[in-house]
Amino acid sequence: MDFSDTPAEAEFRTRAQQFLDAHRDDLPSLAGSEEERLERQRKWQAIKAEHGFACITWDREWGGAGGTAMEAVIFREEEARRGVPDAFFGIGLGLCIPTIIRYASEDQKQQLVAPAVRGEQIWCQLFSEPAAGSDLAGVRAKAVREGDEWVLNGQKVWTSGAHYSDFGLFIARSDPDQPRHKGLTTFFVKMDAPGIEVRPIHQMSGGVEFNEVFFNDVRVPDDQRLGAAGEGWKVAIYALMNERVQGGKQRGISAAETIALARRTPAGDATLADDGAFRGAFADWYIRTRGVQLTRYRTLTAMSRGQTPGPEASIGKLVTAFELQEMSRLLVEAQGLYGLVDDSELSMLRAEVHHDLLHAPGIRIAGGTDEILRNIIAERVLGLPKGPQPEKGKPFTLTK
Repeated sequence: MDFSDTPAEAEFRTRAQQFLDAHRDDLPSLAGSEEERLERQRKWQAIKAEHGFACITWDREWGGAGGTAMEAVIFREEEARRGVPDAFFGIGLGLCIPTIIRYASEDQKQQLVAPAVRGEQIWCQLFSEPAAGSDLAGVRAKAVREGDEWVLNGQKVWTSGAHYSDFGLFIARSDPDQPRHKGLTTFFVKMDAPGIEVRPIHQMSGGVEFNEVFFNDVRVPDDQRLGAAGEGWKVAIYALMNERVQGGKQRGISAAETIALARRTPAGDATLADDGAFRGAFADWYIRTRGVQLTRYRTLTAMSRGQTPGPEASIGKLVTAFELQEMSRLLVEAQGLYGLVDDSELSMLRAEVHHDLLHAPGIRIAGGTDEILRNIIAERVLGLPKGPQPEKGKPFTLTK
């Protein structure tokens, strides 16, 4: 593994730093209401698109810069160092629009890609259902063809950003007599189409970024189908592969912030930083975090050499989501009764630790549960045998 930038990567990093420093006043943050944050990020997305930093690896014809995967990673690293969030556009540009570029018609690409790159349109992913989350092949939403249209019915859940999205990727079962992984069809839908109802889910963290979405006789033209009818699983897997590449690093306070917090938090006659139990827990957290970072460096080294990252990327999401939950819990508990205060103006670190504690359980589910990620690591990294699949080859109607 190589920890250093190549000369070309170092030159790009300098250029990215200069661009970000020149637009310091335009950088968005997590402060303010959702509407205010969305407006600032739309503005920032347009600025990045204008200067070729919005979708670095994409071809220039789609608003990209024709750059390398490592250049995209470097730019995300430099944004992260400046506290720039990746909300609102991550799902669309990281998952949905690459699928549109792969499967949509040329006219549709011309209409949909550029506005998304500039931040004018936002996309969501309508995959998960009450009975089909990590087990995506178990979807029960229905797609019935009527002439040149499809009629969609069903319920989706945990849909991030559905309440402010303009479009969404939707997968449904179009032939229930086929096996689970067949008979599925994927579409893109307009979120203001008649028959679509979005209900926000209020989270214990205070956020409302997740939603239930109900489809009641929603009619979409056949030209909004992505891929062949009955081959939606292939389209969905392509989208999810992009999600796996995007995932991995979770938000959370840094080691330096944690140490600074511990040094000013009273614990008996000393501070939390002097407490042996805390020091041991912090050491364990730091070692695991450092291990994930080194694994990520291994992935980046492969990307730098033009190789495709493997399934070991699942390790990052599995470990960091758990550590975010455990470390934020420890820090809140260590504050004693003061830890009950989660006001952003009164609490330490602007109450980010409290937000992390309440938000972390959802991260352990989103993008693949801990159990699913462990299966991926076991089967594809360690080479262990797959578990039994009694439903394989049977019609979905017999296995649901």
